[in-house]
Amino acid sequence: MEPAQGKSTTRDYEVFLSFRGPDTRLTITDSLFAAMVRAGIRVFKDDEELRVGEEIGGELLRAISNSKIYVPIFSKDYASSKWCLRELAYMVECRKRGEKAILPIFYEVDASDVKLKTGSYAKALQKHERESGEDVAKQWEEALREVAGIKGWNLKDHGQDKLTALVVEEVFRKLRRPTQRDWRDNLVGAQDQMEAVMELLSQGTPGVRFVVVHGMGGIGKTTIAKAIFRRISSQFQCSSFLSDIRADNIVSLQKKLLCDFLDIRRLDSMDADEGVDLIKGVLSDKKVILVLDDMDKRDQLMKLAGKSSWFGSGSRIIITTRNTYFLAPETDTLDDGIVPLGHGDFQFYEMKEMQFGHALQLFSKHSFERDSPPHDYSTISSEIVRITGGLPLALEVIGSLLHSKSMATWKDTLKKLKKGPNQDVQKKLLISYEELEYEQQQIFLDIACHCIGEERVPTYYMWKACEFFPKTGLSVLIHLSLIKVIEDDRLWMHDQLRDLGREIVRQECISAPEKRSRLWCPTATLDVVRNNKGTDNIVALKLTGLADGYNFTSAEFSRLSSLRFLELDGGNFVGDFKDLLSNLKWLSWRHCPSNIQATGLCLKNLAVLKISESDITEDWNGWGSCMVNDNLKVIYLTSCDHLKRTPDFSKCVNLKKLVLEGCTISEEINSSICQLGRLKHLEISNGFRRVSSKYFKCLMMTNYTVPLFFDSIGGLKSLSVLKVENQVGVRELPHSVGELQGLKHLSLRGCPQLEKLSSSIGELRSLLCLDLSSTFIRELPDSIGRLESLLKLDLSRTLVAELPNSIGNLRRLESMCLDETKIRELPKNIWALENLEELSARGCENLEGEIPSEISGLSRLKVLNLSKSKVSRLPMTINRLSSLRELVLSDCNWLQLLPDLPTNLTKLELSSSSLQAVPDLSNLTSLIHLDLSDCAFDFQLLETRRGRVPNPNLEWLGRLHELQNLRLILSDINLPPTNLSSLAQLRSLEITSPNPRSLTRLPSSLELLRLEDVKTPIEWPMFPNLGNLSELKLFGCRLREIEFDNVVGQLENLRRLQVHKCKSLVRLSNLSSLKELRELSVEYCPQLTEIESRPSSSTGDCSSPETPIPGTLKLEKLQSLRVYYCESVRKLPDIPNACDVKVYPWKYARRSESGPAFFEDLANSRRSTNEANLPLLSLSARLSDPPISEKESIEDMIGPRDLSPPRTSPVKRKFTR
Repeated sequence: MEPAQGKSTTRDYEVFLSFRGPDTRLTITDSLFAAMVRAGIRVFKDDEELRVGEEIGGELLRAISNSKIYVPIFSKDYASSKWCLRELAYMVECRKRGEKAILPIFYEVDASDVKLKTGSYAKALQKHERESGEDVAKQWEEALREVAGIKGWNLKDHGQDKLTALVVEEVFRKLRRPTQRDWRDNLVGAQDQMEAVMELLSQGTPGVRFVVVHGMGGIGKTTIAKAIFRRISSQFQCSSFLSDIRADNIVSLQKKLLCDFLDIRRLDSMDADEGVDLIKGVLSDKKVILVLDDMDKRDQLMKLAGKSSWFGSGSRIIITTRNTYFLAPETDTLDDGIVPLGHGDFQFYEMKEMQFGHALQLFSKHSFERDSPPHDYSTISSEIVRITGGLPLALEVIGSLLHSKSMATWKDTLKKLKKGPNQDVQKKLLISYEELEYEQQQIFLDIACHCIGEERVPTYYMWKACEFFPKTGLSVLIHLSLIKVIEDDRLWMHDQLRDLGREIVRQECISAPEKRSRLWCPTATLDVVRNNKGTDNIVALKLTGLADGYNFTSAEFSRLSSLRFLELDGGNFVGDFKDLLSNLKWLSWRHCPSNIQATGLCLKNLAVLKISESDITEDWNGWGSCMVNDNLKVIYLTSCDHLKRTPDFSKCVNLKKLVLEGCTISEEINSSICQLGRLKHLEISNGFRRVSSKYFKCLMMTNYTVPLFFDSIGGLKSLSVLKVENQVGVRELPHSVGELQGLKHLSLRGCPQLEKLSSSIGELRSLLCLDLSSTFIRELPDSIGRLESLLKLDLSRTLVAELPNSIGNLRRLESMCLDETKIRELPKNIWALENLEELSARGCENLEGEIPSEISGLSRLKVLNLSKSKVSRLPMTINRLSSLRELVLSDCNWLQLLPDLPTNLTKLELSSSSLQAVPDLSNLTSLIHLDLSDCAFDFQLLETRRGRVPNPNLEWLGRLHELQNLRLILSDINLPPTNLSSLAQLRSLEITSPNPRSLTRLPSSLELLRLEDVKTPIEWPMFPNLGNLSELKLFGCRLREIEFDNVVGQLENLRRLQVHKCKSLVRLSNLSSLKELRELSVEYCPQLTEIESRPSSSTGDCSSPETPIPGTLKLEKLQSLRVYYCESVRKLPDIPNACDVKVYPWKYARRSESGPAFFEDLANSRRSTNEANLPLLSLSARLSDPPISEKESIEDMIGPRDLSPPRTSPVKRKFTR
């Protein structure tokens, strides 16, 4: 029989368990062994079968020698076993030779028994002395006495379960295993995403939860899952991480799972069905955490974790996958064929791309083994990171590839990446592409090469016309995380996937572009067409940036017989195009000519026509060529200013979508639109008066100045979306609106004369979204309570002062917005909105007093925003809102104290001029964003409140380990010594700090630091770990000089510096130490005279205009300089010629003798440059001023002395010779 062991070999055990089998095998030993295995500890548990002969040898000897910790379990008969005593003696010997630890457990015996002070152990030693000799017995006796003197655990003091937990915890500590925060080491920039998944897991709640982490290949799904597993697996009875599931068979995976849970080594004869029975039978009463990594087939799920009933209460199953399609029931689809996420037992989290700062940090860890690139590699590192698009896989692969390589290699790599993706990254991403069927691959390549940013509906009809089955195809691509449908229903694809698709097309024929299927580079495309090199391989072309008057001949298109997608910008067709472009499905033509010169053009298979920014009219001769068939599904006519009336659409009998956007149709809408019985979506931006079709699905009308067709609105029986927005003449929603039984979205936003709703609105039983924002509606009808399907209600910026009692009937309502309304109180029956997740009453100035305690009944509420209201008290029961994640109380100036808040809060904002004390928030350990202020930037209020808030005790801040953003702005406090180094996730810190020395330590993770009200000089060496700081803001500092000396190693990556409202500041110096500075903004510093690159002079009055200091050190990387309302400034730093400079307002420069001369010198210095890219100097002068010429004086530019600052933004002017 093999030894029971924690999936290890004898050379790398960490813990050795020594025990007397008959005494403890089925009790404490098995419990302890299983707990250690679950915790990932490599533990050896020996068996009697290994004990051969009289000496320890072989595997036992190696196991003891190589283990770091020994756990002898002393039981009643332990000393009667010669093998146990041999093991113990050898453990003591090993302990003396090296860094070993012995952790004894006393099981139904006491330490005094083991020390031979009582009968059983003493009698056993006497027997051994007779049988094995005095010397051996003496050695064993000494070992027993020595180990019994080591502090351990006694079962009777704790009980088995607690003892087990205590031992595992101590073993972790002894081994210096990763603590619960060490899992973050590999989570650069992914902490937010990990916390989002943790929230979905909802630890501590009963029941079984399945959480699916999905996203494209290489985006970090496995990394997140591993970190979570390491963080929480010790809290479960059983744990297993099954990696790379797609590469293994079902039975093998079941065996791995059962071996992890049961410590079973041999299951050779088991089949898949037997495996299912075993899993269900063994785990149904156990709290389990199971990670199924890289799953892609439904059968895998059904045979490993088919139902929640297989596992005990509190179990959590995490699935990582690129493909969520296999998780959805076949019948669970939306109207457009896309399978929805969030169905059944599953909670879904989609991985997001890394932000640039985090991506650069991850790349630097792999390429330089540090958090940021060295100065010489900063620019090229940033370029490479931008090319990767924030994909962790690409960052890790490329960073590792460049580790310890020369700059020449870096530059070559950058050139290669600009041409195409890294091959190792590409191989990983190809896995998903190769799983696609042919038609789905064609859709993927179309999007990668031509359709990123296009709306989904037009592309759908194009692919449908190509018989690519887009209903299924788009759904598969979405669920494989190859594309997304983003805002405005547009298609989006990650840059790395776009490059993969384009590389696949390039590989079709590397040397001859004309033999490829798609051409998207205008230069290469024009070369192919102009030189008549086209082939029937080409299916899609992009021809943009054409010169005025460029003509395409029929010969140039004669060989493009397979062309189905054509995008043009300018140009014209000339010659005989009969039988050409017959397969074209998509024509997008910007700057289309008013007269097509071609003859015989007949686009008989056209599905999508998009014409924009063109001079076409209703008589355009291209209408006949485009609208000759019944295949046309979509027409977009955008910004066609000469289109006064619409053409005849009667031949477009199958048209689904018609958009007339930004066209000045002022004369007539052709009545043929009324004959388009299959039209689902009509959008017209001007001149629309009356159109009726019972088949309309979506009707959008914007910015009309007359009432629209409301008398017949009820006739549009199939209407699902109705948007009547920004209508001046709409005063009332007609009664007939209640007849729109299929209406799902209704928006009347921005209709300023709309004052009431018809009670018939209650008949819209299918309505999901109702937007009445920015209207003059004063009250809602009681019938609104009958909108049983309503999910979202927006009443913001209306005159509603009271909600009807029937509002409590909206049981499905998830979001209610009351921002800037006249609402006086929240309804008492608000508790009835059992599905409400978001409630916002921001800016409700009439909302006063106490929030009703009934709000605590909103068990699903996640976001509560009461900012800028007059709420004076929150209910004491608010801590019952267990789902609440965000509480926003900004500018609640009547609020004095906070009650206990829900412990799951991740965001809290509180600013109040009535704040009596800084609350202790130490129990809010999940906080990610914390904003506390007592005056909300009201400087008049600030002056009157000096000293009213007592100096706070902020020790609790150090316990908020999840904080990423901290803003603590309190008036005139003396910040006590505050150590924030424990906040390892902190990215942004904004804090009142009269004495910067009070910030004893800051975390190295900090990227933004804002110091307010600083009174003592800032000594940057006090902050030794600000290497990641990219933005520094100094606000309201009471200093005469701010000098950046001795900052090497502290601010080496600082890119943005803001110095605002420092009224005493005279000099800002030694900026040249900030080597990476890109943006410098100095505002409202009235006494500031100099902004210097070099260190300040050691003598002289810094404010004297007679002691100018030459700037000899240039801010070489500075891109933007802003100096606003600094009327005394006379000297700017040396800056690059390409830097954009704005000084506002210029009139302040004339207040001293040196002022005008200084600015004139600045202008002259810029004129002297020979570079072509002259910098711009922004002058705040009158908008009507002529451009500055060489003859103009500064006095001319400034204007009269009493010129007041303009209300407009600064005007850019360029100095010329």
